[in-house]
Amino acid sequence: MTTTAVSSAPSPQDAFIYGRLINLVRTGQAVTRPELERETGLGRKVIAQRVRQAMEVGLLENGEMAPSQGGRPSRTLTLRNEAGHAYSAVIGATEMSAAVTTLDGTLVDFAHQDWESADRADETLERLDAMFSRLAQRTRTRPWAFGIGVAGPVDFSAGALVAPPIMPGWNGFNVRSWFRERYDAPVWVDNDVNVMALGEWHRGTPSDGRDLLYILVDLGIGAGLVSGGSVFRGHHGAAGDIGHIQVTDDPAVLCRCGRTGCLEAVSGGWGLVQRLLPEASASPALSAVLKQGRSLTPQDVGLAAAAGDPLASSAVEESLDAVARTVATLVSFANPGTVVLGGGALRIGPEIVDRFARTLVERTSDLAGSDLVVRSASLDFREGVIGAALLAIEQLFNPAAVGLWIEEGTPVGRAAMLHRAAIASTTRPPRTA
Repeated sequence: MTTTAVSSAPSPQDAFIYGRLINLVRTGQAVTRPELERETGLGRKVIAQRVRQAMEVGLLENGEMAPSQGGRPSRTLTLRNEAGHAYSAVIGATEMSAAVTTLDGTLVDFAHQDWESADRADETLERLDAMFSRLAQRTRTRPWAFGIGVAGPVDFSAGALVAPPIMPGWNGFNVRSWFRERYDAPVWVDNDVNVMALGEWHRGTPSDGRDLLYILVDLGIGAGLVSGGSVFRGHHGAAGDIGHIQVTDDPAVLCRCGRTGCLEAVSGGWGLVQRLLPEASASPALSAVLKQGRSLTPQDVGLAAAAGDPLASSAVEESLDAVARTVATLVSFANPGTVVLGGGALRIGPEIVDRFARTLVERTSDLAGSDLVVRSASLDFREGVIGAALLAIEQLFNPAAVGLWIEEGTPVGRAAMLHRAAIASTTRPPRTA
């Protein structure tokens, strides 16, 4: 009788050690075999075996010779970033973007389209999936992991939206499950502003590693805080939902969320349009839009303000000041080193950022504002898809997860296992090698 050897999955401890080794190379903390020995405490033979296995599956490769440290020089190791690809997307209320990146978050291809997502969850994801399919054909790639940002609070562990104020019909909708029915690759879902903040923290200019607060001023308003490379999400995933902080007691200021006086109703693009419609006849630019039989849009208001229209300019400035006053409270509390202003407001011109910065610093406590950097988003409105890709990549290479798939050379087919491992690693102290 003959028996067939069946490869068993590595133990959690072995998987973690293997994952740590890969991440030391990926992050540049240890890029030679002797450095890996020192960092992990593992013997030369074990390191050699693990490195050889990673090379055989195409994840690591030899690089240049490292400078000599007094003995025989060692060859460096590098991660083959083109070995796999992350697919990412940002779904907003009126538009969505999709992208393909390499394993270091470098954009390979990008797509964007206007789209009304409210009450169309399934239809929206069908449209997004079609965008992914076209990107796959153009790039000749397949997804190792998905990172998706959505406009609303997200239960990060489940990949589902929770009571999104501006996305009716999406409450409880599980984006992860929808994609997992079609792809056996891990899927990570987060709030859209969180992934924008991640993109700017990792790839924005300048990149200084300081805690970063990203403020989105667009159709809606939101915030995302990244500290030490990690997003602060809060207990229910509602951290950063500043658009629905009450900033006025005026009962006439109605918000899309059903409440009154919200910052978004005062300063968001949607709120601006509602405020200016009754006065549009006093603005040549805005009245011209209405005379064409078109509905007034936030973009129309922004273009009018950029062109110097007095009514639009005044409304935009007042709205931005309201945002800056609200953000000043957040800065005084969280004390980030950098505040990034992003969203469609940037299209009005650089003076918008200057005004926002002045009001913000004036209202911030002296210590929190003493060396605060306030700048505009720097990634050409692609920080969201870059951040979403990096979110997926970081989860994919979580030390508790990467060791579970590396021996096969791909995470495809192990999505459920990887979700469980990565989530578990956030609820208990990490193991040490």
